[in-house]
Amino acid sequence: MYAIIETGGKQYSVKEGEVIKVEKLDLPPEERVDIDRVLLLRTNDTTIVGTPYIEGASVTVRVIETGKDKKVLVFKKKPRKGFKRLRGHRQFYTKLKIESIKAGG
Repeated sequence: MYAIIETGGKQYSVKEGEVIKVEKLDLPPEERVDIDRVLLLRTNDTTIVGTPYIEGASVTVRVIETGKDKKVLVFKKKPRKGFKRLRGHRQFYTKLKIESIKAGG
């Protein structure tokens, strides 16, 4: 069984037991949360597609940690103008472990 969920404006395909990185959530470590923005559920024999979300379906996740990702360098240059700019950015993330997927009633 797997599901496609939406959090932080992005969509993630998840299975039970997986660990995923999502946009930062303001939750303490070891907190359990139900994500009810389930777009698609797939079991062995059926597929349920939401319009846009599946009513009553949820994915239970546990927060593992919150941190900063690797640095991404942004370099801009204009030829023959003497313009150069180097900026770095580190995005905050929350690491989640998928504990269970519940189908809607």
